This record gives sequence, structure tokens and C-alpha cells, in this order.
Amino acid sequence: MLRKGRVRGRRIRLMFQDEARFGRMAKPRRCWAPKPCRPVMLNGYEREFVYAYGAVSPREGDLDWKMCAQMNTPRMSEFLAQVSQHYPDDFIVMIVDGASSHRGKDLVVPENIRLLPLPAYSPELNPQEHLWDELREKEFPNRVFDSLTGVKKQLRSGLTRLARDRIRLRSITAWPWIVTLTLKAT
Repeated sequence: MLRKGRVRGRRIRLMFQDEARFGRMAKPRRCWAPKPCRPVMLNGYEREFVYAYGAVSPREGDLDWKMCAQMNTPRMSEFLAQVSQHYPDDFIVMIVDGASSHRGKDLVVPENIRLLPLPAYSPELNPQEHLWDELREKEFPNRVFDSLTGVKKQLRSGLTRLARDRIRLRSITAWPWIVTLTLKAT
């Protein structure tokens, strides 16, 4: 339960947070080719990855993101600080999964953010997961990258494009049970 003293008259913003890994290992997807041609899909086996932190506000259609070389408690702290600074006038209720970096004793949570955990093993309740699927489907299908630089460039481009498209963000993440929630402090 949120207390008025903690919220201090600020608007409450509901956000869902998650991390994802993107890399050079290609995942073949269905694609179209004219008959009788058969599409050729190269495959990459290089185990190089970049990590993305993301937090979506389904009601507003806002997406905040950060790319990192690692996924750990210090990077999560940096991401929370970034989100906090982006919405300084809001009190943010951020729904997170059970990752260890969300519970670490060294995690720094800004005063205008409160983390609430999802039930264990329930990624289907997190709309941010669907944004990762959207990125993989639209930005990375049947692509093999020569270097991690190419992956980073494609990921940055896709995240930027997605963050600018509020209508698309809302259509993917504004689920009925989320947009009908009443958010106020008692």
C-alpha cells in the first residue's frame, strides 16, 4: 500500500521493467519466398551479447531503455536512476521480476520509485516481455551480424523507433487489467 507521505502529492506512474539479451546467435524465423525458391538463412554461433534494460508505462505509452555490456545490480541501479530522473515529478510504482539484481543489497532505489515483485515464474504478466518479442520479430528476424557493433546499432535503432511510437507501445502493452487499475495513495 502506498502512503500519501511517501507519494507527497505526486502523480503515480505504473511501469513494468525487464531485461533482455540480444546477440549474434541468429534465431531462424518464418519468411516468404516466391515459389519454387527456398529462402537461405545463415546462422551465427558466436556467443557475444549486449543487454537491454527496459521499462514501459502502458497507460502513457512511454518506454525507457538502456543498453549495457552486463546485467547486474550496479547496472540496474543506474537504470533506476535514469528512469527516476526522466520522471522527477512522478512517484513510480515499478513492477519487476524476481531477478537477483532486483533484490541485491547494493541496489540503489531512488526515493520516487517503489519496486513491486511479480509472482514467481510469471513473465506473461509483464508487458515489457512483449516489447522484447516485438523487437526480436521486427528488428532481428533472420539476421546474422558480423560483429557485436552491428547488434548494438540495430538494437539502438529499434528501441528508439519503438520508444517514439506511443500508439504502437500502447497497443502492445495497455492490457485491460492494467489500464483499469485505480492508482492513488491512501
